[in-house]
Amino acid sequence: MRGLLQFTMDLFEGLGNEFAPAKPPEPKPRKVKKKAAPPVAASPPVADAQQQQQQDDAGPAALPAIPLRDTLTLASFVHPQATRETVLGSARVAYEFKRGKRKTIGFVVGPEGLSVRAPRWVTLRDVDAAIQEKADWIIRKLLETRQRHARVEATRIEWKDGAEFPFMGEPVVIRLDPKHGFASVGGTLDEASGDGTGPRILRLAVAQNAEPAQIRDAAQAWLMRQARRLFIERLDHFAPRLGVRWQKLSLSNAATRWGSASVDGSIRLNWRLIHFRLPVIDYVVAHELAHLRVMDHSHRFWETVESVVPDYGVLRRQLKDEAVPRWG
Repeated sequence: MRGLLQFTMDLFEGLGNEFAPAKPPEPKPRKVKKKAAPPVAASPPVADAQQQQQQDDAGPAALPAIPLRDTLTLASFVHPQATRETVLGSARVAYEFKRGKRKTIGFVVGPEGLSVRAPRWVTLRDVDAAIQEKADWIIRKLLETRQRHARVEATRIEWKDGAEFPFMGEPVVIRLDPKHGFASVGGTLDEASGDGTGPRILRLAVAQNAEPAQIRDAAQAWLMRQARRLFIERLDHFAPRLGVRWQKLSLSNAATRWGSASVDGSIRLNWRLIHFRLPVIDYVVAHELAHLRVMDHSHRFWETVESVVPDYGVLRRQLKDEAVPRWG
């Protein structure tokens, strides 16, 4: 069966511990009237007599331990395109199942839930056995994805006066100020307060009664201008150190990619990177520039990144783990 399995990540520790219920109180002895002695029967075998004596010495039998997961209400994970369903520990999992031209059983846990892919020749019994064998891994991934989704939802921005979002890792609060004399187009960011407490104020040239979409678009336009300015500065900083030349910068709004590079020197960077701290932005910039030397993710590529960003591993993890504000 192991030869059929293919999986990718292992996060979270195992689910809860097991516990045994409290030992029941010993029953009170009852008075029993003496009866006439029964006829003497043959003595039980020695082994049976010893076993009975051990049971008497041990007292009432303890109940079996109950797994914690079995005391909880079943959690539910339902893929919108689910075609099969199973119970894994304390969870009901309805998953998408497809067959195809492949050699292994594969599992993918995404925002929508669990998807299982299997070769055409593998029986459903083998698929079920593979899912049960990897039950803990699947549940850990489903829980991780659900928690990540909850974190992302918690960052959803309500577009109004007083809305808050991170700018280069620090909180910024929007103030609608249509009469302000802006030095830059559309808005300006106040200087940080002297004591360093509290978020900075982003003043936007938007009417107090503006629709949420207008406020969002004004904030996005301001952030994109800041992103382009900063990205160019960081590209110019790292390119000479890597011995490469970039030719063109484009801002991306991709849902799943932070950047890309082409052999002609074109660089694409997601403007939402401006939400992160400068070291994280530097990692992505250096990553894409390194592709102008090594157009793959080989060991030589990562050595190239490390030459200018020694702690790229930590920054890469932060880029993946930190929730990006929801703009929808």
